[in-house]
Amino acid sequence: MSQAHRVKQPSIAQLRAFTAVAEHLHFRDAAAAIGMSQPALSGAVSALEDVLGVQLLERTTRKVLLSPAGERLAVRARTVLDAVGALMEEAEAVRAPFTGVLRFGVIPTVAPYLLPTVLRLVHDTYPDLDLQVHEEQTASLLDGLTTGRLDLLLLAVPLGVPGVTELPLFDEDFVLVTPGDHWLGGRADLPREALRELPLLLLDEGHCLRDQALDICREAGREDGTPVTTTAAGLPTLVQLVAGGLGVTLLPRTAVEVETGRGGLQTGYFAEPAPARRIALAMRTGAARLSEFEEFATALRGALRPLPVRIAE
Repeated sequence: MSQAHRVKQPSIAQLRAFTAVAEHLHFRDAAAAIGMSQPALSGAVSALEDVLGVQLLERTTRKVLLSPAGERLAVRARTVLDAVGALMEEAEAVRAPFTGVLRFGVIPTVAPYLLPTVLRLVHDTYPDLDLQVHEEQTASLLDGLTTGRLDLLLLAVPLGVPGVTELPLFDEDFVLVTPGDHWLGGRADLPREALRELPLLLLDEGHCLRDQALDICREAGREDGTPVTTTAAGLPTLVQLVAGGLGVTLLPRTAVEVETGRGGLQTGYFAEPAPARRIALAMRTGAARLSEFEEFATALRGALRPLPVRIAE
């Protein structure tokens, strides 16, 4: 094979022309099948023979036959064209919004209360989206986002992380959860100062809700040295500790209905402005799916309106 043959590459048009002839064994029928003129088809096949350095067809005045080399290479040519078709289909899927895989990270103090809404939205509005949910603490989620393991996060903000863009969804108040016989239970005008001396129960280290609760307590004048002797790995356990009389805790408003429905508890609501947290979607700044994620955030805000939150406008 000459140097020119080694350098040249067959074109898609040449492969399409050859496979059409191999299928129909007739130049006119093959040309009609792929929408090409008969002279152009014949020229493409000849050019392919020149590129490959082999004779693909045996041409007679009455019919077209595949040469032995043509028999072998027709199978390869079809495989190449099938692969190119699959590539184009995959590119179309990538270009189409809300298709393919979305690796979605969510923190544990949000997942049980918002995921039903998220999953319903995806099922009803984006049926071609393959949502893969990962429940992890904030530090792990951010690591997954920045390394490309995750695509989109649902968590409390602000994060203050370079290279991460936040799409605010809503603000929600914190609610004081107490044992059923507690003197602060049932009140609707709690001053933040009430948190100064209460036996506060918190989540374990690593949960952003723990840090938020401590920030609220510091703002209320609680001294950093006030002991926190009991912690829990999740909100259900935390609430059960409260029901058992071990102390009080702070719950985000979206968690109250789910976690306090077991009885033996009371809730107290703070006077305005109540302590609150903001929940947002977070993505890599400049993400290729920026417009898709922005549209998703808008749709999610609408779906979350029935919840006891203040939607970010």
